[in-house]
Amino acid sequence: MGLCRFNALSGLGIHSPVISRGITRPDADHARAEATLLERARTGDIEAREQLVRRYLPDVFRTAARVLGDRDLAEDAAQDAFVNALNGLSRFRGDASFRTWLLRIAINAARSVGRRNGRRREVSLVLADNEPSGRPDPARQAVNATEVERVEHALGGLPTKQRLAVALRAQQGLSYAEIAGALKCSEGAARVNYHLGIKRLRELLR
Repeated sequence: MGLCRFNALSGLGIHSPVISRGITRPDADHARAEATLLERARTGDIEAREQLVRRYLPDVFRTAARVLGDRDLAEDAAQDAFVNALNGLSRFRGDASFRTWLLRIAINAARSVGRRNGRRREVSLVLADNEPSGRPDPARQAVNATEVERVEHALGGLPTKQRLAVALRAQQGLSYAEIAGALKCSEGAARVNYHLGIKRLRELLR
């Protein structure tokens, strides 16, 4: 499936975006440009909103997938997250980065979708690393299948906050401050959850 069909986003004037593996993450050099983009999006600029969706959709989808462990539910949660975020841009005050704010919304949306569907599957690294932009390379998948299965099983056994802290830092490269913002905890707690999660993973993988 090359496209993620975001029907609710069409109500905001946004077409179904193509999910790209090569996401461009904002850094200090892009902060001013992103601030301008957000200001345009607040005024209802459709092009600016589409740019935000294209830029952050892979991160939002992967985060939702790690919470839910289900591709279809993750798409639903990602859609809900963007609808909530774009409709609530006036609430973004810049206390954290926009990415952190958006991932916090994605986690809440995923939990809501999980509750609505009455199930919460264990997280799957295979799912989280293979968003709907394409299928994994067969050769790579064959070589890594056994190890991925072991890590997947072990990660799924961690408490929720440890699992998300490990996934957000190891797979998405978030700082501890960003993880703290996404999980609504202190930076110290984010560090503790990450290190406890890594320690527990090592124990399980032995």
